[in-house]
Amino acid sequence: MFTRILIANRGEIACRIIRSCQRMGIDTVAVHSDADADALHVRLADQSCRIGPAASADSYLRGDRIIEAALRCGAQAVHPGYGFLSENEAFAEACTAAGLVFIGPPVTAIRAMGSKSAAKTLMEQAGVPLVPGYHGDEQSPDLLREQAGRIGYPVLIKATAGGGGKGMRIVESDAEFDAMLASCQREAAASFGDARVLVEKYLQRPRHIEIQVFGDSHGNLVHLHERDCSAQRRHQKVVEEAPAPGMDPERRAAMGQAACDAARAVGYVGAGTVEFIADADGAFYFMEMNTRLQVEHPVTEMITGIDLVEWQLRIASGEPLPLTQDRIPLRGHAIETRIYAEEPEKGFLPSIGTLAYCVPPTASAHVRIDAGVEQGDAIGPHYDPMIAKLIVWDDSREQAIERMLHALREFRIVGVGNNIGFLSRLVDHPAFRAGTVDTGLIGREGDALLKAPTTVPATAFQAAALWSALEVARQQQARAVTGGDPHSPWAIADGWRVNGALQRSLTFRHDEQETTVVLVHAGNGYRLDNQPASCTRYGDHAIDCRIGDDTLHATVVPAGEQLHVFCGDGHFALDVVDPLAHAGEQSEAHGGLLAPMPGRIVALLSEAGADVDKGTPLLVMEAMKMEYTLDAPARGTVEGYFHAVGDQVQDGEPLVDFKATT
Repeated sequence: MFTRILIANRGEIACRIIRSCQRMGIDTVAVHSDADADALHVRLADQSCRIGPAASADSYLRGDRIIEAALRCGAQAVHPGYGFLSENEAFAEACTAAGLVFIGPPVTAIRAMGSKSAAKTLMEQAGVPLVPGYHGDEQSPDLLREQAGRIGYPVLIKATAGGGGKGMRIVESDAEFDAMLASCQREAAASFGDARVLVEKYLQRPRHIEIQVFGDSHGNLVHLHERDCSAQRRHQKVVEEAPAPGMDPERRAAMGQAACDAARAVGYVGAGTVEFIADADGAFYFMEMNTRLQVEHPVTEMITGIDLVEWQLRIASGEPLPLTQDRIPLRGHAIETRIYAEEPEKGFLPSIGTLAYCVPPTASAHVRIDAGVEQGDAIGPHYDPMIAKLIVWDDSREQAIERMLHALREFRIVGVGNNIGFLSRLVDHPAFRAGTVDTGLIGREGDALLKAPTTVPATAFQAAALWSALEVARQQQARAVTGGDPHSPWAIADGWRVNGALQRSLTFRHDEQETTVVLVHAGNGYRLDNQPASCTRYGDHAIDCRIGDDTLHATVVPAGEQLHVFCGDGHFALDVVDPLAHAGEQSEAHGGLLAPMPGRIVALLSEAGADVDKGTPLLVMEAMKMEYTLDAPARGTVEGYFHAVGDQVQDGEPLVDFKATT
């Protein structure tokens, strides 16, 4: 077994690998860019090495620097995690040439499965069912469009070297094929350095089911059951679960056998995932094989009790598989949600900032949190904006759903936008509860899933008012202590007055809803809106109180001019309204579209002087290796563009000189 390994990755997967190594007594070496010098995975590892500037092309994608770091630090093996160089055959070969063990499959397997087109040809020869499509080397737009017509619309254009939902487009008609192809190729080239694509039939309302496989160097091969990853947005998985809802033993055995046949066809060793698309009639078709550990591997670990990273390390060191197929457990049900720093109501744009407050639910045998950041860390523009993976397990799917909803309610984040509310609505959606999710659910139900509560409950305003009064008292007492006279009468903030009690009117606003809470100091307690109120616990942002006959538990976190209140099922950002402040003149919005985040301009879709309708695509920008299209906010005229294709822009920078029609 290895005594020291280098982890060629970052974020939650690097932290995940480090923790497994710690349990096994293996030393770890973390690599980091300039942007990651104080990241959580660096803090957890036994040793760390800088490998370059923030851009992944100059750091995490520099195999030569990673190998040099491994040799310098005395590592015996390199674990690539997922993403970056995890499926790069040249990197795997270079590791072997340097005398390092690449903790992954043989280079021949990576090469065979690295191209989706070549993999489909190989699977066809192995008898694994395929979706009708074109997987050839000829890549001219005319030929690809011709093949799409032969297959029949709708079709799916997919990067042959892709993964993670990048470089994929659904095309509904011949008229939009060229634009979709160009966009797909740009994103594929940016993400994988390879613009080649394949075209295949797009199945209506399919399910995405994948099989976890493991092989060893002794010829043994098993599968560890299936995962359902049908809840997707833009082909990126949002919620995963295991086992798949409605999966009967016969179909599980058939899909497991097909996955093992696929892995056996390439002499597979290590952890891999064979992905299938399943039609409503029960038929299933091979999509691709990911020759690495998957983001969603924790749900498999939860239903089997197996540490997949430990298995990877043991197999890479030459040991046989620990279990045979008939001894692999399947118990209960697990669900995983991906907590991202993003703004669902703004087209899921990534959110950049510092995690001023980040408190996950308490970990237990039923609740697991895989995180790559913690409170105080920054979410920057350079990498994937994942905050954490939240995984739950219970005896039944129904119990697991309830446990997930409870855990999401307990996850509190302030400082960046996040998708927790969206995930809660998705997991609670009737289709998800019924187990009838298909890959188009989020697209169809987007309005309902994105619709956050518009009315703030009175208890949220009351919690904010009571917390404000208690915070004033705390600060007043703290000033007295630091001022050298803790017994000063000015340190007493109980609201006592000679001829009555102190009354305060505290006003808060949430969107268009503005509420004033009248708080009266009454002896050792308060009156809130004429109801008696008392605090039973106050500290670390938590406040427990009784208001009238009701008990309220809340968390209140100040951030700038806002109070973030977590209570019940909601998170409400309340603006503190200062009645003495003068309402300044609001600057009129002149011109246009602003960059929603730092990125690069990749396409200008209109011309100066063009009259456009609301929703007309005007510009495409790339951020975090994904493309985002900015549309006209109203009917109007494009006066011009402030930037050219290839320009880097900052958050909030003007992009389009746009004049709305009055």
